Parts: sequence; structure tokens; C-alpha cells
Amino acid sequence: MIPYTKKYLPKSSKEVIGQEEALSSLKDFILNYKSQKKRATLLYGPTGTGKTSAVYAIAKEEGLEVVEVNASDFRNKDQINQKVGGAVKQMSLFSKGKVILVDEVDGLSGTKDRGAIPEIIKIIKDSTFPIILTATNVWDNKFSKLRKTSIMIEFSPLNTKNITKQLEKICKSENIKYNEDVLKRLARRSAGDLRAAINDIQTLSMTTGSLEKEALESLGERERRDTIINGLLKIFKTTDPKIAIKAFEYCNEDLNEQMLWIDKNLPLEYTKPADLARAYDKLSKADVFNRRIRRWQHWRFLIYINALVTAGIAVSKDKKYDKYVQYKPTGRILKLWWAKQKSMKKKAVAEKIAEHTHCSIKEAIKNIDYFQAIFKNNKEMSEGIANQLGLDKEQVAWLKK
Repeated sequence: MIPYTKKYLPKSSKEVIGQEEALSSLKDFILNYKSQKKRATLLYGPTGTGKTSAVYAIAKEEGLEVVEVNASDFRNKDQINQKVGGAVKQMSLFSKGKVILVDEVDGLSGTKDRGAIPEIIKIIKDSTFPIILTATNVWDNKFSKLRKTSIMIEFSPLNTKNITKQLEKICKSENIKYNEDVLKRLARRSAGDLRAAINDIQTLSMTTGSLEKEALESLGERERRDTIINGLLKIFKTTDPKIAIKAFEYCNEDLNEQMLWIDKNLPLEYTKPADLARAYDKLSKADVFNRRIRRWQHWRFLIYINALVTAGIAVSKDKKYDKYVQYKPTGRILKLWWAKQKSMKKKAVAEKIAEHTHCSIKEAIKNIDYFQAIFKNNKEMSEGIANQLGLDKEQVAWLKK
């Protein structure tokens, strides 16, 4: 059986959903490659948002050959030069041109693959064909030089509405009977990853040819979340400390994640103020012990933390609640991730300012507000500064914000 993710790959750029701005920038780079100042483009964003699919779709429209190399296939300078460098030097035999796609470049580590990124940069400078790199997170320091030599194009997480529409199209094409609510729930839980959602509908419909609520419940949360949700059930739906204390015994999540899940879902489950107060008292004490472990490495406190967040919270209620609660993952980790992304963007801009103004990166960060004021209020001066510093569109947009 052909995987739906392969069967329903976009055949044209119009079929790539939710990435109109990114597609426009990518198409402009490929079609006007000879006039581009930078010789490569770096597509970045979460998995399942269409980075690789967009490259193939545009190439097919324009009659271009795609030579794809996965970064995990090579580990050193010589292998990169052989695979990527060789592709750059050879003319295309079956089409009017070609693009070189280096997929998952953030798979290269900073130590084992030492020399890999400098070699890629060297090949980029000498290439006569468009080189497109894809990555999930490009704001690591090891990619600073690669960012300078590439046009940055962001692929954002897809929204629930777009994913739901795509799932409906597949269901109709495959004659799968579906419940609209189930599709929406699948779209929501995919967290912007269309590929994951498509894999889910193929898995669920494989035996019955339908997508009903029962099928969704049988799938449950993804394997990683299934364990944590079962753990929460053992804590929230019992007053027996012997049952609750083993809740996270086989849980894949670390202690910090467990506490974040409890913190998020505790008010949803415990609706009586007295129960909630007692439960949060246990959680706060566990957090105090956790901080002592981090500060003084007193690992003997782990046994107290586990007792507090499991049995302690379980017995904090007078009796268990019979209502159904759909437990949700915390959004705090995602917020922290986005904050880190913004911080790394700021640092990337500061690096360029520091390089051209002969100051430290720390000093450049202190004075970055002045550059932001210029970019917001003086178009002519900001264009001059952008050219002087070699800022890409993404960095200019960040300064304008």
C-alpha cells in the first residue's frame, strides 16, 4: 500500500497549503537565481509544514531536476564535497536545469561533523545551480555563517483549518467515511504537522474504512503522550496513594515535563477550591525540592518529589471527580521555545552589527534598540544599513517589528 503522505504529495505549488509567502520567496530565488546576491536559500520551520514538498512542486512546474541529498547521509568534508560538490558541477541531462536540495541540514552536529558546514558554504559560493537547504531550527550558533550566506525563508506551522481541509480531500478521494469532529481533532493534535495528520488518517481507516470517534479513541494520544495521560488518570481519578504513587513509573517524560502536565490539567480536574489549594500546595513543595536538586545536586529528594506529585495530589481531594476531562499538554514549553527562537534571531542580528561596528556581541545587543528605531522610522537609512550589514529579509522584518 502506498503511504498517503507519498500518494498525496503536492504536484504543483498551488497544492502546497498555508505557505503562500514562503512559496513566493522560494520561487523568486529559483527563477531569478543568477541575479541573487546570495547563492543559497535556507528553508526552516517545524516538520510537516511543506519545506521539501515545496521544492519538488516548484521544480516540477518549471521543468527542473531535483538532486536531493540528506545531511544525515554524510558526516565529513570529503563526503559533502563528493555528494553535493559533484552534483553542483554536473549539468542536468533530462531537464532545462536543476536545483540541489540538502535536506535536514540541522542534523549535522558541531563536533562529529566538524568541517561539514564550512564545506557546504564553500560549495554554495561556487555553485552555478540554486542550492536549497532545509532545517527545523537554524538559530543554533553553529549555523551563523550558513545564515549569512543564505536567504532565510520561514515555513510556519499550519493552522487547524488548512489541515482539516486537506484531510477532507484525502478522505473523499479514498472513499473514507468520516466524522467532521474527528478530522478537526486530528488536525488540532497534529500541532501544525500535516504529515503526522495524514499518517493518522491512514492508520485509523486502514481496517474499517471510516473515521469515527471510536477509532480516534483507540488511537489515543501519540505514543509519547499516551503514557503521560495514563499517569494523570492514575493520579486524578483515584484517592488511593498506593495506585497513584506508581503513576509515572513507566512514563517517558522527565520530571519537569510531568510537573508541567500536572500544573496545566490540575484546575481542569479539581474544581473545588479546597481540593485545588491542597493539590497546589503539594505541587509547590515538589517544586522547592526540585530546585534544591538542581542547585545542590541532592538527588535523595527525588523520592519526596515523586510522592508529592503523585500520591500527595491524589489524596488532596475529598473524593474523585466523575466528570470526563480531556487532558491537554502545557503551552509553556512551546512559549519558551518561541522565546528562544526570538532571542537567537536577535543574537544573529547582533553578530552582524558587532562585526561591522567592531564591538562585542554583548554591546551590540545593548544598542540594538537604536537600529530597531531606525528600521521602523527611516526607510532610506534602513535599506542602506541592511545592505551594509548583509541582513536577509527575515532579519530586516525582525528589526522592523
